[in-house]
Amino acid sequence: MAKRIPQKPQLPTEADVLDFIQSSPSIVGKREISRHFGLTGGDKIALKALLRDMEDKGLLAKRQRKLIDRASLPPVTVLEIMGTDKDGEAYAEPVEWDERVAGKPPRVVIEGGDATPRKGDRVLAKIQSSRDGRYKFRARVIKALSETSNKVLGVYRVLPGLGARLIPVDKKARNELQVMKGDENGALNGELVEAEIIKDRGRGLPSARVRERLGDLTDQRNISLIAIHHHGIPNQFPERVLRESESLKPFDRANRSDLRDVPLITIDPRDARDHDDAVWAEIDEQTGGTNIIVAIADVAAYVRPGTALDREARIRGNSVYFPDRVVPMLPERISNDLCSLREKEERPALACFMSFDKQGRKTRHRFERVVMRSAAKLAYEEAQAAIDGKPNDRTSTLLEGVLKPLWKAYAILRKGRDAREPLELDLPERKLILDAHGLIERVVTPDRLDAHKLVEEFMIQANVAAAEELENRKTPLLFRVHDQPSEEKVRALAEFLRTVGMNLPLGQVMRPKHFNKLLIEVQGKDYQHLVNEVVLRTQAQAIYSPDNKGHFGLSLRRYAHFTSPIRRYADLIVHRALITACGFGDDGLSTDDIAKLSDTAEMISDAERRAMAAERETLDRLIAAHLSKQTGAIFKGRIGGVVSAGLFVKLDDSGADGFVPVTTLGRDYFVYDKTRHSLVGERSGDTYQLGDRLEVKLVEATPVSGGMRFEVVSEAREGKPAPRRSVKTGRPPTKFKGRRR
Repeated sequence: MAKRIPQKPQLPTEADVLDFIQSSPSIVGKREISRHFGLTGGDKIALKALLRDMEDKGLLAKRQRKLIDRASLPPVTVLEIMGTDKDGEAYAEPVEWDERVAGKPPRVVIEGGDATPRKGDRVLAKIQSSRDGRYKFRARVIKALSETSNKVLGVYRVLPGLGARLIPVDKKARNELQVMKGDENGALNGELVEAEIIKDRGRGLPSARVRERLGDLTDQRNISLIAIHHHGIPNQFPERVLRESESLKPFDRANRSDLRDVPLITIDPRDARDHDDAVWAEIDEQTGGTNIIVAIADVAAYVRPGTALDREARIRGNSVYFPDRVVPMLPERISNDLCSLREKEERPALACFMSFDKQGRKTRHRFERVVMRSAAKLAYEEAQAAIDGKPNDRTSTLLEGVLKPLWKAYAILRKGRDAREPLELDLPERKLILDAHGLIERVVTPDRLDAHKLVEEFMIQANVAAAEELENRKTPLLFRVHDQPSEEKVRALAEFLRTVGMNLPLGQVMRPKHFNKLLIEVQGKDYQHLVNEVVLRTQAQAIYSPDNKGHFGLSLRRYAHFTSPIRRYADLIVHRALITACGFGDDGLSTDDIAKLSDTAEMISDAERRAMAAERETLDRLIAAHLSKQTGAIFKGRIGGVVSAGLFVKLDDSGADGFVPVTTLGRDYFVYDKTRHSLVGERSGDTYQLGDRLEVKLVEATPVSGGMRFEVVSEAREGKPAPRRSVKTGRPPTKFKGRRR
């Protein structure tokens, strides 16, 4: 038998090399390629020439002495989340990618994971090839990295003779950036854009490349876009979420109690578009107590666990309300139609039936799944006017049988509230009134009516009943937790109070009533507003948690959010928990809901803080735009914050916040007294303290950042000169020199 001569290995083609590199689970070099294709001797020289030729063509590149496919990604790499596609899946792009050589960076679809990363986040991810025709690669997140990236949000400006500039919207950003020719991406003057900062190109201003055009900011109606994009708030629903909402069928009336003949009514802001709570009450003539029904939109009947609607709602956490728009948690098909408790229309609801004795103490409660029909849709002002003797055509027929019993019931509940002694901080909120074109017409502080307080107290009691029901039935839920103030903050408050001649005994268990006593003591005094502000800053921030720690501010042992499932995901979880606990159906808590309860609590707490910051910043920007034409005008205001660098001043008329740099206060040196929340002149004793009233001149208003700069034009409060040495440390205090006004 003839001896078989082994065939000489053939030199691989360019396609063979690329296939091997892409399919290899480890890093590939020339040695690995030679071994894989069985090359020896002179074939290695030919391979070296082939690889050099492929590098010259741009097919391969070297990274740390290893070869990579120019159009491929390493097995593990850093990605930046770019957004979600039409199906709601997050996609990303590699952070390191040379567009000049390899063209546009590939899009990578993000798979799985409990928490969906937000646009702009950076993640370390494991990369694999994708069989999905839409994406070449798929990735599984290994670790979330810092959310800070080289992205910047700003307004694109074209300056004659200087070229294009990007003005960052962030108040903390000091420098503008230049946009070189070819990096504009079609941006127009005045547009809000998202850009990436380009690595050093030499001297001069740092450079940026426009990545996305977001809207025309010369139109004041688009100012809310800044906060939406700056905070990464999802404001477009994925197509599959919209398809899912449009395919929903009307609710099933089976196994529901019939409340269609009970005259439940909704009482909401005049401009409200979704109505998720309705109320009814009667007085028990025998006991002097009251029976109350609080009916809440049954969102759980439509938004089932694990659906696209549910996943999107969990990511959003809550609806976000701007003066010119709402970014809803749920599509309008649900929030404004199927679940909204519209007047005279049948809707599914989860109802809480409660009874109270004449002292306002709850004696019993129960929950039922019901079908209801709202008897009327009223505005707060409309309901209050009827009670005050000015009914209109709509409320006159409701006055005796519906409205008066509600107000009598509230009077009873108020007794229970007063006995509970919750924290009584009455902090006015500003509201912008827009004209027909979406521009600010005026800024108002709405009156706090009994109608507001009635609805609030009814909702609080229903929330308490939900928490009690679920805790008694040992069903997992999300509590609304407000912890008591930290010892450190209470000590700081006590130190401050001593500076105004007040005393707060330390060592006691703090209750809301202790703070209320302080607030009553300062009523009518010059420093009333100051003490209210400091007491507010002493409080902890409320969060969601699967563990019950009580609600300090409301003076309640257990509390949950049940009454707003259209706009808060926490309430939807509580609805599902009640459905499970009470055996109302198969659309209650899923095992996945329960397993992710801690993660959900953290996600929606973060989403709430994000929404609050976005809403506040948008108000600041809109008011700055409104006042930008009044530079030089004099305004009355109050010091709302004191830091070493200057004063934050809140204007009376608009509630606008601006800054007075310490360098503009005078020619004295000013010492920052943290305990007194004040700046004190070292020689003159001129004092600027939190809560002080003063007059300021508007020097500059920047709508893009929402920042305003003032100068004080009224006299400072007289005080003792600041000490030259720190009493506690013996070191010289921090001093800041002003200048002559």
